[in-house]
Amino acid sequence: MLNQISYYPILGYPFILYLGIMALILFLIAVSISTVFKGKIKSHFKTHRTIAIISIVIALIHGLMGILAYL
Repeated sequence: MLNQISYYPILGYPFILYLGIMALILFLIAVSISTVFKGKIKSHFKTHRTIAIISIVIALIHGLMGILAYL
């Protein structure tokens, strides 16, 4: 069942690919908030921490779906 969810095609690509791309983009946003946008965002630490937690959760789901699809 998990294999069907992981490799469900969306626009010709599997769902797990989109999770990986979304995790990578969120990681890059978290890094840019703590460095590039440091003076431009009022509460940059809270925003950075929130986006980092969301990206870690998505990356864990992505990894677990990839590992558990073959068990």
